[in-house]
Amino acid sequence: MRIYTRTGDKGQTGVIGGRVDKDDARVEAYGTTDELNCFLGQAISLMQNEKLADLRDDLQTIQHELFDCGSDLALLKPELRPYKVTADLVDRLETWIDKYDAETPDITRFCLPGGTTVSSLLHVCRTVCRRAERRVVTLSKQTEINEEVRRYLNRLSDFFFTVARTANHREGVPDVEYARSPEVFRRKSK
Repeated sequence: MRIYTRTGDKGQTGVIGGRVDKDDARVEAYGTTDELNCFLGQAISLMQNEKLADLRDDLQTIQHELFDCGSDLALLKPELRPYKVTADLVDRLETWIDKYDAETPDITRFCLPGGTTVSSLLHVCRTVCRRAERRVVTLSKQTEINEEVRRYLNRLSDFFFTVARTANHREGVPDVEYARSPEVFRRKSK
C-alpha cells in the first residue's frame, strides 16, 4: 500500500460519505482531535513510573475514543452508520474524574500548568481539548453532529485537569495556585 494517494493535491480530502475542502470546519474539528491524540501519546510515552500505570491505561483507552470522536466528526452523512461515541463514555469519564480527584489535595484557586513533565503535557492536552471542543461547536452550527462528541470533549478537558494534578500529587510535586485567582473551587466534601 502506498502512503501517498495524490487525491488531496487540489485541496480536498475524503471524509466518510464524500469529499470536503481541507479547511472545512469538519476537517478542523477532527484534525484538532487528532492533534490532541498526538500530544496524549507523547504524555503516555513518558509515563514509565508504575505510580502512573492506572493513569496510563485509562489514557490509552481515551486515545482509542479520540479516534472514535474523529470518525464521528468525519461522518458526512449520519445515516451511513451508527455513531461510535455514546453517553456511557461521558458517564465513565465523570467516574474517572471523581476517582482521581479524590486522591488530590483540595484547591480553591486556579492552578498554573506545570509541575512534572507528565503533568505539564496533560495540561497541554487539556488546552488542545478545549480548542477541539470549540471547533466542534463551530461545526455543530453548520451541520448535524454527534452531540455526544461535544459532551465527551467537554468532560475530557476536565479529566485532563484532574489527572494532571494527580500526576503531580503521585510524584510529590505540589500544584502552584495562581496567586491572583479568586477562590473558584469548592472544597471537597469528605
